[in-house]
Amino acid sequence: MSNISYPRELLFGRWFRNDIDEQGNETFEYAELSCDGSFEFTFITLGIKGEVIEKVTELGDWGLVADIHFTLTKNEMIDNELYAADLNNNDNYHAYTVLALNHKKFHYQHRLTNEEYIMRRVVDTPGHC
Repeated sequence: MSNISYPRELLFGRWFRNDIDEQGNETFEYAELSCDGSFEFTFITLGIKGEVIEKVTELGDWGLVADIHFTLTKNEMIDNELYAADLNNNDNYHAYTVLALNHKKFHYQHRLTNEEYIMRRVVDTPGHC
């Protein structure tokens, strides 16, 4: 077990990452982590020609304890329709080990799949830290 502990306040705010999947489609993730423990994640997948293939927004709760970040998806918005997530579905619960976290970068690894992700903070006021 790690002795590293991160302050949860470092995660408050908006984050962004993008990736290319095996088919060459680009995936964007926008995350907003609020101080009350709620989150909004939006995933957008663009095809090779730049067309939107899929857009899903997840809403739920998040937390950070020591170096463990966790999420619980409670709702999904698809095509502007809000759907309650199936809380019996294990895919709505995730835990991650935080590998690095500061005011600019959030690097974490899924506890089951070992997939790693790097999010970058979205700065609302360019030129200001």
